[in-house]
Amino acid sequence: MIPVADPPHTPAGLDAAVDENRLEELIIEAQTALPFELPDLANRCASALGLDTALIYLADLQQRLLIPLAEESEPLPVDRSLAGWAYRTVSPRVAAADDGVIVWMPLVDGAERLGVLAVRCASLDGVRMRRSRMLAHLFAMLITSKRAYSDWLAARTRTATMRLPAEMLRAFLPPATVGSSKCVSTAVLEPAYDIAGDAFDHSVVKNVLHTMILDSMGHDLASGLTTSVAMAAARNARRGGGGLADVVGSVDQALTQWLPDHFSTGVLCRLDADTGVLHWVNCGHPPPLLIRGERVLEGALDSPPQPPIGLAGQLGPVARQVHETTLEPGDCVLLYTDGVVEARDADGAEFGLDRFTDFIIRSSATGQRPAEVLRLLIHAILDHQRSQLRDDATILLFEWRPQRW
Repeated sequence: MIPVADPPHTPAGLDAAVDENRLEELIIEAQTALPFELPDLANRCASALGLDTALIYLADLQQRLLIPLAEESEPLPVDRSLAGWAYRTVSPRVAAADDGVIVWMPLVDGAERLGVLAVRCASLDGVRMRRSRMLAHLFAMLITSKRAYSDWLAARTRTATMRLPAEMLRAFLPPATVGSSKCVSTAVLEPAYDIAGDAFDHSVVKNVLHTMILDSMGHDLASGLTTSVAMAAARNARRGGGGLADVVGSVDQALTQWLPDHFSTGVLCRLDADTGVLHWVNCGHPPPLLIRGERVLEGALDSPPQPPIGLAGQLGPVARQVHETTLEPGDCVLLYTDGVVEARDADGAEFGLDRFTDFIIRSSATGQRPAEVLRLLIHAILDHQRSQLRDDATILLFEWRPQRW
């Protein structure tokens, strides 16, 4: 591996080699380019910048492979390749090639890792490094803008056939990672192609991070429908300016009206990223966990039991209790469904809460980013149960780091 630091010397005249008119034409063309045209467009943009070629790789749904958009190329493993190193660490890596060098640039949209860009050039200097980075930023934005309507991009990053309940819920899920300069939220969900009732949601509104995790009754299309209605009702209330109690009340009402025989457990949180004030509502779900200073604060986010969402009118008071605490910089809050800790190996041993939290604490202590911590954790849970989960397993982790991010 070649060091990534920009060389101090830049060959004279390289800046002038850029055809600005051609580059402008390509950027304008990119606005209307179809997703399957992006591989060719990336090469032409690279050429206009004085580079040789550029190849786009996107992470598959389970983040085990980096899949090239150029269909004639082969996938690369996330865990055993230099490309995967760039993806895992969100930092560029450089390798020698027969005809020069390859720069592996992470493709990142805000806080979300998309994949990597492989940029080939005859030699590397500060200008080429900067242009490679610019190219990665451009194509990260293009991929993000086009994947919302592209079945081709969605299909390209799948390695198995998806069942209908999973397809329905995937349509509702937000990006796996969102964040701002002061907080970040990231989530994973398995089994990726066969989920039914689990889901997560997170959104940043000005200085406020909203998070939610749901686990609906059952493991079929009806449970997926319950979760989908719950997510839509929550977003509708949230986007209308409702507070946390209003959001939960709207979901209660929607399920009571449209799916009276179905319910969902869940936790909804609201974090003020300026002050660290956290509000949460727990509706019959495992309590959130607060990690501070590399240890779990036992019972810090426990609260009196409340009925699952959709049963409030039948089993308890209509008014939901909203709880409040103040986080400290560096605190992590962990939301999860019971399928995480109840995953069993061949001998019947559960993955367990202690192993779950210890994995997160140890991985975070090594400097892993939150998204990478959860990627490694969900793979460990799958390996524990030999990839045969008996229940959906969903994890959402958010951090308040006002000085770090």
